[in-house]
Amino acid sequence: MAARPIWEGHLRLSLVTCAVRLFKAVGEGDQVHFNLLNPSTMNRVKQMWKDPADGFVERKDLVRGFQVERDHYVVVEDAELKELKLESTKVIDIERFVDADEIDRLYWDEPYYLVPDGKPAQDAYAVIRQALKEERKVALGRLVMTNRERIVAIEPRGRGMLLSTLHSQDEVRAEEDAFEDIAEVKIDRKMVAIASQIIAQAKGSFDPSEFRDRYKEALRELVESKAAGARTHHRPAPKPEETNVIDLMEALRRSLKASPEPQAGRKTRPARAEAPKTGTAKASGRGGSHTPSRKGGTHAPRRAAG
Repeated sequence: MAARPIWEGHLRLSLVTCAVRLFKAVGEGDQVHFNLLNPSTMNRVKQMWKDPADGFVERKDLVRGFQVERDHYVVVEDAELKELKLESTKVIDIERFVDADEIDRLYWDEPYYLVPDGKPAQDAYAVIRQALKEERKVALGRLVMTNRERIVAIEPRGRGMLLSTLHSQDEVRAEEDAFEDIAEVKIDRKMVAIASQIIAQAKGSFDPSEFRDRYKEALRELVESKAAGARTHHRPAPKPEETNVIDLMEALRRSLKASPEPQAGRKTRPARAEAPKTGTAKASGRGGSHTPSRKGGTHAPRRAAG
């Protein structure tokens, strides 16, 4: 694998241990990044650190401080942080095995590829992977990453294994806080039946290649058009009107008569900046496969994959 590992250590199942490495399973993709410029000179500005009483300070001279009370900090040195090494800093110790469905999808965080490090690790790695596959279980352990110990879930995936960090309980907010203002309404079963028919018409399989970042594509076209000297104009997106109770049944009936083509496969484009055809550069990297990130808890729990 060409990418650099973000972590190297050992995976341990009871008395079976093998050297492993972690690689990021997802990245940013072909994103459009902007730089901040001084409009007077068009020079790129630099970030600087300023002490209100002492002026600018070099980044290399800064130290870490934890605020214990107003204007009072405890300074923690780099050497002190290095001394706080737990066993999970270099060893992923498998503690238990669970069904993937037992882990609420709110807890799933970032996925990483877990691979054996060197030929001597291959056999033990393969045994652990195959046992997880046959038992249809997800292994739970702990791993120190970015100055914190994370709970991790390990599952077989093809010839290798996938390690996913999990959110801790204090990071997950209670759903009751978000849903407390949702009113209890009397549901018309006829409306539900029509909505169910609409869902049945749009059923399909998940194909990540059908889900492109259309905003990124429009943004790239805007940038490339401006770079080519073309004039652009913006067509604002139409604002959807919220359906009220009176015309909800009519809206459902009209939706049922509409095209059953799934949303993912439609070739519609978002409202975006447009330029004349002459002098407009073609956007690059369009139509590529885009794998959505799990960050934010929007992914479903995965089952052990073969």
